[in-house]
Amino acid sequence: MQRLAAGDRWDLVFNICEGLHGPAREAQVPALLEVYGIACTFSDPLRMALCLHKGLTKVVVRAAGLPTPDFAVVERLEDLEGLANSSLPYPLFAKPIAEGTGKGVGPTSILHDAAALRRTCEELLTRLRQPVLVEEYLPGREFTVGLLGSGPDAVVLGTLEIILRDGAEAEVYSYVNKEHCEELVAYPLVLPKDDEQVARSEEIALAAWRALGCRDGGRIDLRCDRNGNPHFLEVNPLAGLHPAHSDLPMLCTVLGISYVELIDRIVRSAATRCQGAQERPALSRAAG
Repeated sequence: MQRLAAGDRWDLVFNICEGLHGPAREAQVPALLEVYGIACTFSDPLRMALCLHKGLTKVVVRAAGLPTPDFAVVERLEDLEGLANSSLPYPLFAKPIAEGTGKGVGPTSILHDAAALRRTCEELLTRLRQPVLVEEYLPGREFTVGLLGSGPDAVVLGTLEIILRDGAEAEVYSYVNKEHCEELVAYPLVLPKDDEQVARSEEIALAAWRALGCRDGGRIDLRCDRNGNPHFLEVNPLAGLHPAHSDLPMLCTVLGISYVELIDRIVRSAATRCQGAQERPALSRAAG
């Protein structure tokens, strides 16, 4: 902010900033850059704000005709009264509405009755001070799909299956499991030509990426229901880029794509997208 106010300008910013506070925090840096007409990698502030809110994201994905588990948003404990009269069947799954990296997700996220639902929602509302997404729990396989590009140029990079090892917190890709993924989680590459569930997951992921208008690179997580049908869970338009610990670079490693090539492809996607676009001219430094 200080450098922008001082007059510094750039052709393209490689944005990896999570932001500071609030449910739209990942939109803060793109929004600042947009004010000054400066292009950046990854999605614009509108998509960043939308996609961090898991409930609103699912509304858009469902409107696009794509499968996602039935859900409700609990903003206060009183909302549980209406949830009790809904058609959502147990078991349910609860997680914070606007967190990543499995924060707020653990064994108590899987809910088998109203008492467990109330305990978990009360704990999340109190500790994280944000609404809780409650959705139908899907017991099937879990996938994370990597994507590159924007709009009609977007492509599926590949898919990793999430398999919990012995010693992991069971049945849930939790914060603990993610933080200690090297010991607790296996990530085999799964191919659409060999696996109908993978093929369908990649179709859903690409359609959701385009429907949401995400750009340049990221991930979409899916899980299968008891009949093996994949469902959209959430999207990460600002995916982690730690070379050895984040899912998208891990996928590239398995595919034989170097870390430098991944970054290069993200930058080239942004540069191609911005080339010829009518960007607002950079604002001159205000006088006085």
